[in-house]
Amino acid sequence: MKVIINGIECEANEGEYILNVARKNDIFIPAICYLNGCSPTLACRMCMVEADGKKVYSCNTKVKEGMVIESDLPNLWDERNAIMQAYCINHPLQCGVCDKSGECELQNFTHKARVNVQNYWIKDTHKEHKKWGEINYDPALCIVCERCITVCKDKIGESALKTTPRGSNAPDASFKEIMSKDALAIWTKFQKSLIAPSNGDMLDCSFCGECTSVCPTGALVGGAFQYTSNAWELKRIPASNPHSSDCELMYYDIKQTSINNQKEKIYRVSNDFTFATLNKAARYGFNTQNEVETKDVKAFEKLVKMIQNQEIKNIKFNSFITNEEALILQNISDKFEINLINDEAKKFQDFLNVFYQNANAIYNANTQDITQSDFLIIAGSFLRYDAPTLGYKVNNALVMNKGSALYFHPIKDKGVDKYSKNLLQINYDIKNNEDILLFILQKFAKELPLDLQTIVEKAYYEDSKEIEETINEEVIEKIERENENGEIIIEEVKKQLPKKIQKTIQVKRSIYAKNISLDEDILETLLAKKQNFTLIIGSDFYYDAKSTELARLCALVQKHTEFKVFLIPTCTNTLGVSLICNLQDAYKEGKILGYNEQGDFTFSYDGHCDLASSSLNQQEGSFVNYDKRLVPTNAALEFKGYFLNDLANALGFNEEFTINYTKFLPQDKGFRAIEFDDLNNYYDNGGKNHRGYELDFSNLKLEKKEFNTQKLDENDGNLTLYFANSIHQFGKLSNRAFNEVGALFLSADLMKKFDLKDNDSVILKSKHTQLALSVKTDENLENGAYLGDYDSKLNTQDLFQGLRYIKVDLEKTGAKI
Repeated sequence: MKVIINGIECEANEGEYILNVARKNDIFIPAICYLNGCSPTLACRMCMVEADGKKVYSCNTKVKEGMVIESDLPNLWDERNAIMQAYCINHPLQCGVCDKSGECELQNFTHKARVNVQNYWIKDTHKEHKKWGEINYDPALCIVCERCITVCKDKIGESALKTTPRGSNAPDASFKEIMSKDALAIWTKFQKSLIAPSNGDMLDCSFCGECTSVCPTGALVGGAFQYTSNAWELKRIPASNPHSSDCELMYYDIKQTSINNQKEKIYRVSNDFTFATLNKAARYGFNTQNEVETKDVKAFEKLVKMIQNQEIKNIKFNSFITNEEALILQNISDKFEINLINDEAKKFQDFLNVFYQNANAIYNANTQDITQSDFLIIAGSFLRYDAPTLGYKVNNALVMNKGSALYFHPIKDKGVDKYSKNLLQINYDIKNNEDILLFILQKFAKELPLDLQTIVEKAYYEDSKEIEETINEEVIEKIERENENGEIIIEEVKKQLPKKIQKTIQVKRSIYAKNISLDEDILETLLAKKQNFTLIIGSDFYYDAKSTELARLCALVQKHTEFKVFLIPTCTNTLGVSLICNLQDAYKEGKILGYNEQGDFTFSYDGHCDLASSSLNQQEGSFVNYDKRLVPTNAALEFKGYFLNDLANALGFNEEFTINYTKFLPQDKGFRAIEFDDLNNYYDNGGKNHRGYELDFSNLKLEKKEFNTQKLDENDGNLTLYFANSIHQFGKLSNRAFNEVGALFLSADLMKKFDLKDNDSVILKSKHTQLALSVKTDENLENGAYLGDYDSKLNTQDLFQGLRYIKVDLEKTGAKI
């Protein structure tokens, strides 16, 4: 439809708010409380406009065909001036030291509304600063816009903040006569409330820090950043989240370390919170740089000779690398006939390959499809731990679209239950992964291949069901009336009255639903009036003994149902590595070069290496994110050692910079011949993505390959152990910033079962090896135990042997660690 805003004709879609239409067309309407993609709260009322001559609030007023809107009228700015005066009452004048000064929206709008007098006042009250873990709260600076509450509820899904009584005086009654209606309303509300944790005195959340990002003043701020730098002194380096496969847009905010030390330092990570949401690792895990002052010439020359002399037969690496590095590794592999080994990327690559062969396409959903869905199924992913930002998208779809979802996982995560009452969490036996997909095909598919159609049609059984039925029951009522002689007579009148009765009926039930503990009646309720379907698949399926069949069934879901399918890559650039590199299952006989992994010669950003490599915050390059989009990242800090490109050049390749390889990424795998410096990295005012480019898979050719899958561990241990990192950890790279000691995480019920307390020492035993470590409680879980690989001192992969679930024996040693 067409609407007119400030004389400009704008295109709009049905259901859009005026404010969002204005932003898409670069028309400025002030708003403090509103966040794109969240529920409007009307907490600030700054976004008032006149629509067809009537004053409305643009954040919660939907457009209509031909609507004429004015946002820049003098009377509107008079109202906004009064509102900003109300916000400034008793607001501390500490801009010189405030962490938000220079990027403070209260500051900006006070100037924009031309506030130069203060006509209102109230007695101030003392409000103590609060320290909530990694986040500090200054209530004196809080204007109770409720952004923090809104983003935590509508985007993150944790609802960790609420309003609480302020305990201050009421505004003077006389101001009601002289103050504008909107200004009085926000002031009255403002004087009643402050922000507080929803549970107790401390924040109970994953500390993504999004509340600090959306705060328009300096009320909420990261504790480590507070009072360390003025915002205007920082230089913003656009980058992409290096820790997880969302690769979301973020900025390294840097300046010199001190007056005496001109070396640049990262002071914080910031984000375009309107459209980009970060997890804890992205926001706080930025100190991963490798501090190298000189090049180790001797070690570098030794590595070059080992490759030239063909001592190195294998390169073991992980997916916390750029596309350009992946291409360099592939070039070295081709030239020197070296096997490339990357276990997690190989599992994803094999799954993707089978999926492609059966769907004739790569997975077709992106995160925009997820946020626009009203029915989702998530399977094979420990969602909040594997891909927290994807969890935010799922929550956003449930909240904003009044959607519903099925979440399948063997471990119960109470954090997922917070998303929505219309999310059904099903804790099932992982051996039944195949039944989840077979049920989806049985329930939703059209025109399946004949062999599969025959199988799913037979997978039913008869069951009885109690239902409530309404019947008409004949009743006789006796009615007294007076006849014409004045006599009272009694008449019987027959009536049909509705009556509810319980009835047992026979119904056809799915064997697959029974196997995965799915209540089909609840499912029917969740499916009511749902139209946009997405299936999200995670790493459990890639590691499964039946991964080939699971990949085929996922492809058939995409091909024969209304579901779009989304595959979660296992690490930051797993998808890019899978497209670029020819990965092998087995090692050749010979030495191993470990690139950011342990090997006979280790070239790594991690400690205990033979030669130091650069960390991802010291590199320019690109990733392929889980939306199948190439996104650029820039170096925030200098690295004085050897880059992988230096090794390539010493081996006969000749590119001055690593980013010279960006234009050479394989076009038959969807990449484009575009120079790195020609890549954009931003969202526009309407939220359109201008980050890098979408890969073009129209000419994609993936060769059909045979590959071996591993069987699930058959140990008879007393504990089922799951391979996963804690919510803010994604591997050794993130732990370079957090520096945490590895631990076995158990749910509270399992801690009680094994008579354990936090920091007790235990031994985990499998038929392959054993491992001694401490234990910690994860209060989010029920009946779950997991162990990750973020601590390089713990070789957990020897325990898991490339599997995601194993049985182990847990023994308590009695010691404390």
